[in-house]
Amino acid sequence: MLAFGSPSSNALSTNSTCHSLLRELQKIWTDIGESEADKDRMLLELERECMEVYRRKVEEAANAKSRLHQSVAAKEAELATLMAALGEHNINSPTQSEKMSVSLKEQLGLIMPLVDDLKAKKDERVEQFADIKSQIEKITSEISGSCSIANSLSTLNLEEHDLSTRKLSECQSHLHALQKEKSVRIQRVLDSVNEVHTLCGVLGLDFGETVSNVHPSLHEINPGQYTNISDITLEGLDQAILKLKTERKVRYQKLKDVTGSLFELWSLMDTTREERRKLSRIISVLDISESKVVEPGALTLEVIQQLSAEVERLTKLKASRMKELVMKRRAELEDLCYKTHIQPDSSTAADKSSAMIDSGLVDPCELLANIEAQINKVKDEALSRKEIMDKIERWLSSCDEENWLEDYNLDHTRYSGGRGAHINLKRAERARITVTKIPGMVDSLIHRTLAWEDENQKLFLYDGVRLVSILEDYKVSRLQKEEEKKRARDQKKLQEMLLAEKESIYGSRPSPRRTNSFRKTNGYHTNGNGSVTPSPRRRNSVGCATPELQTPRSYSGRQNTYFKEMRRLSTVPLNFVAVAKEDTISFSSIGGSEPESPPQLG
Repeated sequence: MLAFGSPSSNALSTNSTCHSLLRELQKIWTDIGESEADKDRMLLELERECMEVYRRKVEEAANAKSRLHQSVAAKEAELATLMAALGEHNINSPTQSEKMSVSLKEQLGLIMPLVDDLKAKKDERVEQFADIKSQIEKITSEISGSCSIANSLSTLNLEEHDLSTRKLSECQSHLHALQKEKSVRIQRVLDSVNEVHTLCGVLGLDFGETVSNVHPSLHEINPGQYTNISDITLEGLDQAILKLKTERKVRYQKLKDVTGSLFELWSLMDTTREERRKLSRIISVLDISESKVVEPGALTLEVIQQLSAEVERLTKLKASRMKELVMKRRAELEDLCYKTHIQPDSSTAADKSSAMIDSGLVDPCELLANIEAQINKVKDEALSRKEIMDKIERWLSSCDEENWLEDYNLDHTRYSGGRGAHINLKRAERARITVTKIPGMVDSLIHRTLAWEDENQKLFLYDGVRLVSILEDYKVSRLQKEEEKKRARDQKKLQEMLLAEKESIYGSRPSPRRTNSFRKTNGYHTNGNGSVTPSPRRRNSVGCATPELQTPRSYSGRQNTYFKEMRRLSTVPLNFVAVAKEDTISFSSIGGSEPESPPQLG
């Protein structure tokens, strides 16, 4: 009863109500006539029931506190997770001392706003990641060539543990790198497509079909479709460009070969310039290198077929005119041999070639090719003979000067004061210097010719005669001429001695007869200004029995009689007795044939 009747200090009103009810209950029990034992039993039961109610309320309060503790702990854990995921380390969360000074509900009230704010930030950050990853996946799929783009939200882990700004910056950097690579690839694709377009234009190929074989998006882009920039597409474009360049190279070489044949036929057929001009635009592409050909339609199959058709037409026309062409090229060969003093090959002589073509024993094309080869051979040999031929020309020029000097020395009026005499006098001085160099020229020419023969393992022929033989014969002839001049001078001295004896016996020397019938012009004629110039020379003048010097010019046109003539000159003795008899008849004419001494100038 005491325990039951002791009210709580913080519930006075409740205790007073309980005491009033207990008194009313005791009165009822008295009125009923309950025994004291029953009263005590029922009071114990009533006290036990009150304790159960208090105990239940305490348990409920403890459970509520525990749940509140769990809520606070869960929110704190969520707050920590959000802070770690977002990388937020500067949030003012409640400290441990603050937690001890406030209730659990107040603690929960402090944490909830922070959690809600971080959740909002997380949602915003997730959207940023989703957008960036969506772009990354799209560009990656474009680069990889995958046509299906997965939903970014389905691949994005919404429970991503790292949503920090550092991670966001990394994703943005990755996105920028992919965007840069995409830009580079797009530019490569555009450059490759433009090059394919240029090459297709040059070759006359279908551009759309060519790029569509690589990837359809390169020609026509449907709505929602993007230009493929994958490695497979770039590799396909590179292979297409390589194939087109190879085809361009093949066609360029084919055009070059066909054009070479066309030029050869034009040259053989003497095609007019007007006819050539019709194909000049097509052929002009060969003026630049193959890698720089960009003109549309320059190397189409139609162009090559057009040139091939022209070559075929001219080839058929050439077959009908082959004999004329053979004769023309043989004439060119003979003219070249004449100019270079090389003996032409007699196997393709004009009469033989004509007979063989008429009889059908030889193919005109083969004969023409043989003549072309002979022309090239003569050109090559002429090039190797050029140095010796130049020396021959200088030697012949010196021989001409020697002949002129001889004619000049036979002129009795060479020292007269006429107009132009001083010019001939100067030329004579130069000619005397040149004549002294002739023996050295001949020896040098013989030495160089022998060296050429050793080098080429064949004889050096000049108009069909070995040049060394000509030069040796020239040296012999020159020596004979010098000996004849010496004999002539000795003969003249003997004649002068005989004349002096006659003068001592018969009196004074008769005056010389200088009539026009015995006087020779000695190879000179007077021009309009009074100067003396040489005329065609005649070697068989009176008192001159020396043989003519043999030079290559004297061999030209008479190769077959060369050795016969040289044999005759070397075996037939000179008739000096006849010369002496003629001189006894006319001493004055003999004296006039000798060069006079220059007048003494007082």
